[in-house]
Amino acid sequence: MTMFRRLLLLLLLPLLIAGGLLYSHAEQIVLGAEAYIYGYPLVIVDVTRAGAAQTVGPQTRLTRVRRFPDASFKGVVRPNVDTLYTTAFIDMAQGPWVFEMAANDQRYELMPFMDAWTNVFAVPGTRTSGSAGGRFLLAGPGWQGRVPDGLTLLRAPTQIVWLLGRTQTNGVADYPLVHRLQDALSLRSLVDWQAGRNIENAEPTRLVPHQPPLLQMQAMGTVEFFDRLARLMVGNPPAEADGPMLVKLKRLGIAPGQAPQWGLLDRWSVSLGRWIADWTVAKELKNPRDLVRGWSTPPAQLGQYGSFYNTRAVVAMVGLGANLPADAMYPNTRVDSQGRQLQGDHQYRLHFAADQLPPVKAFWSLTAYGADEFLIANPLSRYALGDRDPLQFNPDGSLDLWVQANSPGPARQSNWLPVKAGESFLLNARLYWPKDAALNGQWGMPAVERVD
Repeated sequence: MTMFRRLLLLLLLPLLIAGGLLYSHAEQIVLGAEAYIYGYPLVIVDVTRAGAAQTVGPQTRLTRVRRFPDASFKGVVRPNVDTLYTTAFIDMAQGPWVFEMAANDQRYELMPFMDAWTNVFAVPGTRTSGSAGGRFLLAGPGWQGRVPDGLTLLRAPTQIVWLLGRTQTNGVADYPLVHRLQDALSLRSLVDWQAGRNIENAEPTRLVPHQPPLLQMQAMGTVEFFDRLARLMVGNPPAEADGPMLVKLKRLGIAPGQAPQWGLLDRWSVSLGRWIADWTVAKELKNPRDLVRGWSTPPAQLGQYGSFYNTRAVVAMVGLGANLPADAMYPNTRVDSQGRQLQGDHQYRLHFAADQLPPVKAFWSLTAYGADEFLIANPLSRYALGDRDPLQFNPDGSLDLWVQANSPGPARQSNWLPVKAGESFLLNARLYWPKDAALNGQWGMPAVERVD
């Protein structure tokens, strides 16, 4: 053997060993990716719950958000400026609980309850209950008591429940009315409700700064992630349809209450699988498929995912707490009509024909976000436009919205959605209580036209 060949073999030997190890652990790498995608929503919900306990206050107390976020807000990506939130993380082990909504014929409201896996299992509100309000008994999966007269049972499938309620808010001037509607919502234990005690209305105070859940997930070690998943699955059991996935988890040494006991190569293999999963999701998000006139519309499984684990995980990463499509749709785009990235150095028009305005039973809006998916600072502090704004329509009834960094002039100022020069951005439409034409695809958002 020549000196050159010996040197080449020495150089290739580590690669050959690594390749052999990769091949021998190929199944674990694939299973690691699948298990990570499967468990991601449960873990990030728990991370979010723990963060809320630090920054907002204890569980099972309604938190009434009293104002819209602005460009300084970095808590969650793509925050909305359409509704004020009323939220609570609820521990069903301490339940059951009584949730009450007063009659409300003034503003659209929806009060979705999500389980720990981010599935929406009940949505009291305008769409489902009309304007009459209601009283609901929220009970955990193992509760076997009698439902008191006057209460409607909502059966929670997991110990962790997240109420992420929204009340339509028509700008800052609408705050006083919406605050009164928020104050008419109540969450109490069944024991306190039966005794006539009302102890939940004191507003919690902000406690300590909190790193956003998405960043915590990125920093979390792989072993820590799966340890937490195993622990959480005890009180938040997988669905019956998850049986095949539980078999795969078992092959990795994971089960409810059973954390994995991995050696070095096992940890390395599963960590590689996790990295591949994250890389694949990021790649898909940057290059979405099935665009219609440049717009991507989240799938029909939103909020009730079944075994569509990939969809569930992606939504948890980019839009945690999504509604059912029947309550809200979220078309979004990063490109213009020619497929070019939206950039703040250019001027854009979004043209709606008179008979092609977003078909909704409640209201619609269009919000601009920066490349970081947060609101864009601008002199008007205007982050969204919609049918509740004083928009100027064309003589034929059509509507033009102008998206650009600089003012389009006094005549178009009311229809101007500001962005930032020199930076890319995305647009996110929201259709609240969409009509069938939007739900079944007969209607879609118009392409974004570059006009400069």
